[in-house]
Amino acid sequence: MKIATFNINGVNGRLPLLLRWLAEAEPDVVCLQELKAPQERFPESAFREAGYGAVWQGQKSWNGVAILARGADPVETRRGLPGEPEDVQSRYIEAAVNGVLIGCLYAPNGNPAPGPKFDYKLRWFARLKAHAAELLALDAPVALVGDYNIIPTELDVYKPERWTDDALFRREARVVFEELTASGWSDALRTLHPEERLYTFWDYFRNAWGRDAGLRLDHILLNPTLAARLRAAGVDRAVRAQEKASDHAPAWVELGRAGSRRSKASKP
Repeated sequence: MKIATFNINGVNGRLPLLLRWLAEAEPDVVCLQELKAPQERFPESAFREAGYGAVWQGQKSWNGVAILARGADPVETRRGLPGEPEDVQSRYIEAAVNGVLIGCLYAPNGNPAPGPKFDYKLRWFARLKAHAAELLALDAPVALVGDYNIIPTELDVYKPERWTDDALFRREARVVFEELTASGWSDALRTLHPEERLYTFWDYFRNAWGRDAGLRLDHILLNPTLAARLRAAGVDRAVRAQEKASDHAPAWVELGRAGSRRSKASKP
């Protein structure tokens, strides 16, 4: 099974690029973020024609998450994180696909920090951690996939010293990621590429792509059951170079069948 995450930054505006990548990469499951489309404007029929079933939670102008499944219809199990009923931002959706439970998330950016937006980010992550603990307790394969808006380590940012006070790299945010991985979730890309400088995001400004001034914000966390099946992981960087590209590139993992042995890490 190949699972990918892609912050598409506008699903309708970048639909041709997304469909082209789906045809080339052939992921079995795709978690999309920043749909920037209301519920009724999600292009379900285009994905259906491309061979993908979908569940989604849209939101006008901002946010929005979706799970696509190749040759299957995801079975939705949750919409939104528990713990703050008044939160109407479309940032989490969960579904079962071919026996694997997939949580697709788009975490808050949190800037400017400190401030109300950063406070909301930390509250949102507290809710995610609580739900992640419940998922870990399940006797099932689970993946938490998406744009975490966290730069976990200095290896994940082109110039760490420039990001010290940014909400993406502040210590409070990085601790959240450390606590998730310490609790039993495996950071799939880092598991197979422990020393490589990996990026999944390059800003549109200041020629960030041309300078390779990137950040790793998009992560695929696997529970122990799925971590044992991890075979390969990478980033489809070339997608970021295409015309009218998102500022993110897809990240992905390949999983073997239960009981299969891990292969050598693939290059991102």
